[in-house]
Amino acid sequence: MAKIKHNNFIDTVDEVFSGAKKEGVMHLYAEDKSLNGRTIQIKGKEMFHFGTTGYLGLEQDSRLKEAAIDAIKKFGTQFPLSKSYISNPLYAELEAKMEAMYGIPTIITKNSTLGHMAVIPTAVRDEDGVILDHQVHWSVQTACQLLKLRGIPVEMIKHSNMVLLEDKIKQLMSKCKKIWYMADGVYSMFGDYAPIAALMELSKKYPQLHLYFDDVHGMSWKGKNGTGYVLSVLKEIPDNVMIMGTLSKTFGASGAVLLCPNAKLREKIKVFGGPLTFSAQLEPASVAAAIAAADIHLSVEITILQSELAEKIAYFNELISKTALPIIVKNDSPVFFLGTAIPITSYKLVQNLFEEGFFVNPAIYPAVPVQNTGIRITLSRHNQKEEIKALVEAIEKYLPIVLKETGNSLSKIQSAFGSVETHTTIDIIVDKSSLQLKYETSISKMDKPTWNELLGQQSTFDWEGLHFLEVAFANSDEPANKWDFHYYIIKDKNEIPLIATFFTYGLWKDDMMATESISKHLEEERIKNPLYLTSKVLGMGSLFTEGNHCYLNTSHPLIEEAILMLLQEIETLYNHLNADMLVLRDFEENEQLNRIFHNQGYLKVTMPDSCVVENLEWDTPQAFTNKLSPRSKRHFIEEVLPFEKAFDVVIKNELTIIETEQIYQLYKNVKNNNLAFNTFTYPPNVFIAMVTDPNWEFIMLYLKDEDNEQQQGQLVGTLFCYKNSNYTYSPSLIGMDYNYVREFQIYRQLLYQGIKRAKELNFKKIDFGFSATFEKKKLGATVIPKVAYVQARDNFSMELMGTLQNDDKTH
Repeated sequence: MAKIKHNNFIDTVDEVFSGAKKEGVMHLYAEDKSLNGRTIQIKGKEMFHFGTTGYLGLEQDSRLKEAAIDAIKKFGTQFPLSKSYISNPLYAELEAKMEAMYGIPTIITKNSTLGHMAVIPTAVRDEDGVILDHQVHWSVQTACQLLKLRGIPVEMIKHSNMVLLEDKIKQLMSKCKKIWYMADGVYSMFGDYAPIAALMELSKKYPQLHLYFDDVHGMSWKGKNGTGYVLSVLKEIPDNVMIMGTLSKTFGASGAVLLCPNAKLREKIKVFGGPLTFSAQLEPASVAAAIAAADIHLSVEITILQSELAEKIAYFNELISKTALPIIVKNDSPVFFLGTAIPITSYKLVQNLFEEGFFVNPAIYPAVPVQNTGIRITLSRHNQKEEIKALVEAIEKYLPIVLKETGNSLSKIQSAFGSVETHTTIDIIVDKSSLQLKYETSISKMDKPTWNELLGQQSTFDWEGLHFLEVAFANSDEPANKWDFHYYIIKDKNEIPLIATFFTYGLWKDDMMATESISKHLEEERIKNPLYLTSKVLGMGSLFTEGNHCYLNTSHPLIEEAILMLLQEIETLYNHLNADMLVLRDFEENEQLNRIFHNQGYLKVTMPDSCVVENLEWDTPQAFTNKLSPRSKRHFIEEVLPFEKAFDVVIKNELTIIETEQIYQLYKNVKNNNLAFNTFTYPPNVFIAMVTDPNWEFIMLYLKDEDNEQQQGQLVGTLFCYKNSNYTYSPSLIGMDYNYVREFQIYRQLLYQGIKRAKELNFKKIDFGFSATFEKKKLGATVIPKVAYVQARDNFSMELMGTLQNDDKTH
């Protein structure tokens, strides 16, 4: 069966960033003729700068500037030669000062990203394993992709979860010589710290554990000689720890610095560490500025600078403590995160703060989960107390305004982040006077004619189809196939429908639309743990159905208000159920929906294409053939029509117990051989419900007995078809005997027989669902691109998918 079209992460990120750019809060340009660190000019407006990562403000220090200028005059703008051959004249002095700062020799790299690319593949051996913290910097995760090409297991745990870390260590300890845990010292979004003390205790318990820290956000403002947060806790570097620091950001220059206590490994990295060998070295100006910064770090002045910043951090914390502002993590780092939960609130708040003269950074997906959107506020020594106070006052002023304007609330933010403490709440403001909502948990309580008028005639979710689904899934004994049902109809005060839809709540496999290789890996894990990497999902429609699950009266003037009402209702249910993910699915591309859903905190992702046949105006196989394209016509004549005579085609509405068992086995054959869209295997009771439902019928392919054509041969294929309102024919599942699939083109034959049957019954449309779009298109199906909109509690499962690959060590 053809592979389905999978989601494109890059397209999703582009969609998010494009939305932020349209709102005027990202991809901006500074317009200053000169910079002072305290203010920045954007679109003609001068703002106080609360977005820098130069926490000590050394990038504006005159000593660093003069050193850089002097180096350019003496040595030029660059030294264009690999450092493997020769270093520029200033390198030796910088290396000596770095050794004086840290107490051991260091390795200097072009930047931290290239540093990780050089160090990690060299330090991690083929017999080792890696565990990534979910929130470790992108550059570390990217460097670890190179390890997977060598068959090195790369695992991931939820952020700073020591219980999960220990579980992973236990899993890897018999397979790996060293186990590397990779984390940030200070995390760049929330400003929280790695649990270093707990990690060191864990490394005593498990001597195989080695720690690799990216401490670029902990550099300079913390630790003796400004050597960073990690060393401020450790005091000296143990043999099982490596640290990547930075010479940019707070240090004030450019480049990065690696701390490796193992002299032999350090030399190996320096001699052949990928980018260290083949990339350009730091420019003379950068090296000179770093030397000047190192002199400051080696003097008592660094403690004075650190104290000045600490005073401003303490002042900000004091002001915040007197407010109800949702700061997510409260500590003494210079990074603060104000939660807004949904993007539109963040955009509006940033816009208002810009107008008030404060530059801050919106924090959006993929840096944070889409429902954990917020504003990152960073403090530097340049910031003065009066503007810090004014910033807090401006946020206090505008946050309630934008919450009301965007239908948000502090309670919703608290729910999104889980641990936010608030002193007051602001209720969601929605005018319901002109709209009325009907909500039920069974289709039996919905008016049948109304439901079928709005959502009938497609797939298997007319009123009768949903009754079947409730029989099959609502009371299942299997957790994997037990669904709750939720129905919504929104009308205006004149009883005119604006929206009708339904949701199901149940378990989904996290790899449902991941690559087949990832699903294969996970299915082996699920032999031991059937519910491994599954999530509780509140999803529009159901995993059994496909099509337009949401009726929208787009011409109604209140449609946008109705959509927002629906979103509020389902998000209330989502939080009540404590689901992991909320999915609105199977929409066609729509600019209005893109805007609404993105602003309310949903990511748009590409779904598999839908396939529909609507041209059934033909009477003979030859007439059907003539309606196909020339290429499809040739395919039909050569690959489909000649095989029809090999089968007895039987249509059945009722099946014996033995026949039901046979078709169930054929279904499982297909399910087990197709991981392109990986769902749970439906239990036998679903098929028993089909057999007893008058709207289902079964197209059965029996191989003809060559000796006696009158005797029915072996059953080799079944198409499970739902008849919707005498209008839409829906082949929903397929079963095949894989011993005969290729020889007799069973899949193609079943599709063709489904088309013939729909024509015979005078149906107007065939809903072929998704997957195998290439095969269905060759038989005249129209392919319709579909998208979904998704919220998730965190990015963990999605990012974990990126760390998985088939690897003998992990099987």
